[in-house]
Amino acid sequence: MTFTHCTILSVAKGRWRRGGRVFRLVTGESFIIFPQKEIYYYPDPQDPWEYVWVEFSGEDAGRLLGLTQFSEVQPVVSISPETLQPFFHLAWNAGASSYELLRADARLRLLLSYYMEYYPKEPQVDAKDYVWLARKYIEQNYWKPTLTVTEIVKAVNLERSYLFRLFKGATGKSVLEYITSCRIERACELLKTSGLPIQSVAYSVGYNDPLYFSKVFKKATSHTPTAYMTLHRTKV
Repeated sequence: MTFTHCTILSVAKGRWRRGGRVFRLVTGESFIIFPQKEIYYYPDPQDPWEYVWVEFSGEDAGRLLGLTQFSEVQPVVSISPETLQPFFHLAWNAGASSYELLRADARLRLLLSYYMEYYPKEPQVDAKDYVWLARKYIEQNYWKPTLTVTEIVKAVNLERSYLFRLFKGATGKSVLEYITSCRIERACELLKTSGLPIQSVAYSVGYNDPLYFSKVFKKATSHTPTAYMTLHRTKV
């Protein structure tokens, strides 16, 4: 498996074309040529480019590129945060001896490591991971009176109704019900052990209105906060 990987270095322009797809390239962008694919790349007639390239192959080629944004769908990446020109010059193979081949391999991996850093492949997250992310966010932020479903949706970065369906299917609760259950569970712990007044417990779990907190708490536990605290203190 052989890949030709090019980086445009001069202040110039050009194009990469395959079939009906055309990428307009400018200084500092990189493109890749996959094996056995017919593509055309050519300089701009008015402002022609210069480029450097490195050709590489081997069992690790596909695996390493799979950790970057490079793909047949996305053969071009934007300008890197810093110039990668020196690493292309380092990656050339100066000879055929074992130590020279080893050094060339190490230099190529160093070059590819920068592409992994600057252009990492987007992680694939499955349905269970979205629910886990939402639950984690709620468990870390339930104490905020300002916590909203919209905030959670933005944090998870998933369409609202789709997240709701996933969440309900995985937990048996809506997002709002899960927020409430986290708050009440923590309130129960505080009422049992902290010695805090009811008002402080309410504030600690995200309720600015102690009366509303008492109403929600009784609905969830069948006890008022005062009765719950008295019951468990008596048991202790």
